Amino acid sequence: MTGNIVFLGFGIAGSGGLPVLAPLVSLGSFLLGAGGGGVLAERMGDRHPAHIARTLAVEVSLIGMAAVLAAAVDARPNAVSGDVAIALLAFAMGARNATVRRVGVPDLTTTVLTMTLTGLAADSPAAGGSGKGSARRVAAVLAMLTGALAGALLLKTSLVLPLVAAAALALVTWLVYVPAARRSAPA
Repeated sequence: MTGNIVFLGFGIAGSGGLPVLAPLVSLGSFLLGAGGGGVLAERMGDRHPAHIARTLAVEVSLIGMAAVLAAAVDARPNAVSGDVAIALLAFAMGARNATVRRVGVPDLTTTVLTMTLTGLAADSPAAGGSGKGSARRVAAVLAMLTGALAGALLLKTSLVLPLVAAAALALVTWLVYVPAARRSAPA
């Protein structure tokens, strides 16, 4: 969402031909999704496996809907179809972020790696730190980089492929996580 704030500022200033509506749609939908994710977090309490399972179900559904939209209609920037796809994806992102925030996985942010990179450098042995958590931080950075690269390459063919891939990955995560969490949950 940081980029959307920046793009909105440029758009309002009329710089670079950037739009105003798309960042507003994205920001508004993200906030609605984060609010919905917050409500879900309150209702789920400390039942993290069930909370994550429900959030993943919402995310899979919304990304899947965006993929179906992109396949059915030529979703383009500055068109209603593009704004609807943006809204669906931003809402899913907001719900995911609220869940990650509540569950509190250290060094894992789903949208910005700034603090992960800061922790990697600041806590490194070269900076006088212990290096604790470095493997997890490097893995998070590499996962984001790999996902961005794969998404960009898929986007060269069509909008549908990266959306289907994102929905499939969220679904696989749900299919792997939920049974494992249920097995490890106290009876």
